[in-house]
Amino acid sequence: MVIFGRLKLGLIVVAACIGLSFFGQLAQAQSRQKTPETAPFREPMVLGAYVQGGFIIAHTPRVAHLVKAHPTGFELNMQRQTAGNAPWHAWYRYPKVGLAFTYYDYHNPVLGQSYAATAYLNKSFLRTARHELNLRIGTGLGYFPVRFDQETNHKNLIVSSRLNATLQLRAEYDVAISEHVGLLLGVGLNHYSNGATTKPNLGINIPTVVLGLNYHQQRPFRPVAAVPGYVPEDIGRNFLNLSGTLGYKQRNESSRQKYLVNSLTVLAGRRINRKSNLVAGLEGFYDRGLLAEQRDTIRTGENLIDVKKAGVLVGHELLFGRMAVVTHLGVYVYNPYKSNSFYYERIGLKYHVTERLFGSVDLKVHRGAADVIEWRVGLKL
Repeated sequence: MVIFGRLKLGLIVVAACIGLSFFGQLAQAQSRQKTPETAPFREPMVLGAYVQGGFIIAHTPRVAHLVKAHPTGFELNMQRQTAGNAPWHAWYRYPKVGLAFTYYDYHNPVLGQSYAATAYLNKSFLRTARHELNLRIGTGLGYFPVRFDQETNHKNLIVSSRLNATLQLRAEYDVAISEHVGLLLGVGLNHYSNGATTKPNLGINIPTVVLGLNYHQQRPFRPVAAVPGYVPEDIGRNFLNLSGTLGYKQRNESSRQKYLVNSLTVLAGRRINRKSNLVAGLEGFYDRGLLAEQRDTIRTGENLIDVKKAGVLVGHELLFGRMAVVTHLGVYVYNPYKSNSFYYERIGLKYHVTERLFGSVDLKVHRGAADVIEWRVGLKL
C-alpha cells in the first residue's frame, strides 16, 4: 500500500506537466541558454513501435473485482538523441528525449480502454555498437472514455475522471539486428491517477512486458565533442524564489463539487553543482474544502476552526537545463484543524520560461496519498 501510494507521488508528478510542451521542446530550449558555442549538429532520431501485455495490481481490496482481466496494448514513440549541443547532455551521458502514444484495452467493460500521450527521458547505463540498456521515466496525460458514475458505472473505483495524469517507468534492452533496426525487450510499470481532483481516486498500476522494434537514424551513436571544463556561472550563488499556486480538489465521492486550494511560498536556495539546487523556505496554504467539511459536521453554536496552514520545508532540484525535477519535504508549524499528518511531501516539474519567470506542476502528498495538484507560477530573484 505504501509503495503504491508513493508511486502516486511520482505519478501525478506531474500531473499533466505544463504539458508535453516542456519535454517536447526540451532539446530546442537548451540551445537558447547562455552556453559555450558548439558546432551545429543535427540530433539523430529513434522511432519505435511496441506491443505490451500486463496485469492490474490489486493495491487495495477495493479494486480486487477489477484485476481479473489482463490489459494489452501498443505504443508508438519518437525519440531525439541528445548529442552535446547543450552542456547538460554530457553531464547525464547523452539521454534521449521522447514522446510516446500508448493504447491499452483492459478487456473489462467497467474499465474500457485508455489513450495516453507521454513525454519522457531515456537514460543509457550501457551503450555499445550493438547493445543498449536504458532506464526510461516519463509523464503525461491519459484519457479514459469509460469512468466512474454513481448510477451507471459504480464499480469503477479506479478511474473517476476522463483525464488522468500518467507515470511511466521502464527498463529497456535494445539489441541491433541490422545496421539501423534494433529489437527491444522491456519491463515497466504504468500508473494512472487524477491526483484527488475527482474521487474515487484509487488509481491503476499496470506492470507490463514490452516487445518491439526501434529504427535508429544513427548507430552507433556519435556525440559532439564536449567543451572541456565548462562550469555554469551560477554555481555557488544564492537565489530567492517567490511563487503562488492554484489547485482544485473534490472532498468525497458523494459530492461532485470542487474546492479551490491556494498556497504562497518563499524559498531561499543555492546551486551547489552542475546538477543540483538545494532549497529551504516557508509557505502557507488555504484549502476551502476543509471549511465545507467542517460545516457538514459542526454543531449549532460552535465556531469554525481556522483551516489555514503554514509549513517549513527543505528540498532539492535536479537540473536539466531550463527544467528541474523538484522534491520537497515539509512540516506544518501552524495547523489548527488537524485534517492530515503533521508533514507533507511534494514532487513536480519546474520550467524556467526566462531567467526570472518560472512555472511548475506539483503533486502535494500526505503519507503517500495525493492531496492536490498545484499549478505554480513564480519569480526567481
